[in-house]
Amino acid sequence: MPTFNLPVSNESGTISVLQLTDSHLFAEESTSLLGVRTASSFKAVLSSILNQDISFDFVVMTGDISQDYSIGSYQRFAHMVSVLNAPVFFVPGNHDDGPLMYRIFGDYGVHTERSLVCGNWHFIFLNSEVYSVPHGWIEKSELNYLRRKYEAFPDLNTVVLVHHLPRLVNSRWLDTQTMHNQDEFNNCIASLNNVRLVLCGHVHQEYDQMFNNVRYIATPSTSIQFEPYSHDFALDSQGPGWRYLQFSPTGQITTQVYRLPAGRFVPDMGVSGY
Repeated sequence: MPTFNLPVSNESGTISVLQLTDSHLFAEESTSLLGVRTASSFKAVLSSILNQDISFDFVVMTGDISQDYSIGSYQRFAHMVSVLNAPVFFVPGNHDDGPLMYRIFGDYGVHTERSLVCGNWHFIFLNSEVYSVPHGWIEKSELNYLRRKYEAFPDLNTVVLVHHLPRLVNSRWLDTQTMHNQDEFNNCIASLNNVRLVLCGHVHQEYDQMFNNVRYIATPSTSIQFEPYSHDFALDSQGPGWRYLQFSPTGQITTQVYRLPAGRFVPDMGVSGY
């Protein structure tokens, strides 16, 4: 698949990107996940973003768009996210049907390209999905794709997007659901000199750390949140969130997480899993 080229929208050369993740939408609009109507929380997030009156060149959705693997959930996502009036790119998550997404999303206005060049930056979208299980795995073919695309633009600052955070978050139950071959993945990343960022979802909480001179970031969900550092499965009462990132032409990254106010979408805190 060819690389998508997107012009920078301002004279400074800075690229602005909106990250959404883990919406967990259903075919039926009224269906709840652990007490939260995910379509309602996603709509509220989109409304808050529009009310912020911030500009962004494109949107990335880092997986778990769906909770029920349904065509209806993907149609719902495409319809809802269209209010942002910006190109939308994605990676599959463990609750997604990756082959279905790549097959249908183009018909609904969501980009299926897996490589994007914008200004001095190259964004590469990888698939860590292992169908119907929580943990992730990066196949050799995905690593080969990463290397091939990187080598096509070796002088550009590079961002790698993948659903599963390839790092531990010091939460016993959640760290069993990480990318299971994260060492192989991280070694590959370390071998590519101009990779500046690995951008992820999956952990339903904020994460922002340097590792091997590469920044690793994960972002709160637009639906339910996981309690940081929890021994067993536990939900957090913080509101649904999203992330805004800016990429300078000289390689710097600035970012900020935004959330809906606590109390608007409160999950069932007594559940033991999902």
